[in-house]
Parts: sequence; structure tokens; C-alpha cells
Amino acid sequence: MSARRSLVWLGLTPEPEQELPAAVAALRAPAEGRPQSALVTAERQRVERLVLRGTQRGWLRYLGEVTDLVVEAAKEPAVADPRPALVAGEVVLDHHRMLIGLPGAGYARTAPQRRDLESALQRLRSRHGTDLSAGSGPSGHPDEHFGPPDLTGPAGLSRRLDEALEHPEPRSTA
Repeated sequence: MSARRSLVWLGLTPEPEQELPAAVAALRAPAEGRPQSALVTAERQRVERLVLRGTQRGWLRYLGEVTDLVVEAAKEPAVADPRPALVAGEVVLDHHRMLIGLPGAGYARTAPQRRDLESALQRLRSRHGTDLSAGSGPSGHPDEHFGPPDLTGPAGLSRRLDEALEHPEPRSTA
């Protein structure tokens, strides 16, 4: 890798690194035949390698694979649980839409993926009547189904801060 490689793509958003491993593992699970936890760990490691040592082109290739998984899930007539495909699709679509603010051809290069994701998400939502804003568990967080949130590191700090702001503890008057 060149010492001059552009790192601007790393500043887009942390959601793909946070949300995709569990969702992608769930989408890959039927084909892989491996335990869900092993797939989640493998996806997290892959994403970590891409973010720490990869390039924007490699990252977009990975997101292209995720797009293919979402599109395939939308083509299946009876997806048992559409939430992994919906979460992965929304995260990648949001990421690809943000590319318009970066220099380079990333936004133009992902135009076909954006189109495919929009279509796949529409099919998944209409077929399953799924609304991600309603969430899937008591917290209302759409990925809660995939396991407990990671409350360590910057992402965990952000979630704990969000929860504290939403549900402040009463102040002591003593």
C-alpha cells in the first residue's frame, strides 16, 4: 500500500462496521452451514481488516457482496426473517448515498448497487410488511434480534450516551 493512499472514505459513517457483521452472517448462514456465532466473528474480522488495512475499492467490493446477498434474499419467495436483509440493505444504501460527498468515482460506481438495493428493499418491505422504524425488540433497535449490542468502544459509548439522553436518571436533590 502506498503511504499516499486516501483515507477519506473511512470518515463516512461507522454504521457498516457496527451493523453489517451480524446481518451479513445471518444472510450467509443458510449457505455456509456454520454456527451463527462463528459467522459473525468471521464477518467482524473481515470488516476490521478492510477498515484497518484496506482501500476504498476493497471496501466497496465488500459492500457489493453485501448488496448481492440482499438482492438474492429479496428474490426468494419465502424469506424466513427479512430483518437481516433489511438492516444490511439500509446500511449499505445509506453508505452509498453518502459517497456523493467524497472526491472520486465512488458515488458513480455504486449507482447500480443503489438502484438494486432500493428495489430489493421495496420488495422485502412490501412482501413482509416490515417497518424497521418499529424495531424488533423491546428497545426498538432494529438489530436487537441479532444479539445484544456491543457496549464497549466508541460505538458502545455512543449507544450508552444515546440511551442516557433518552432516559435520564432522576437527579438527586440532596
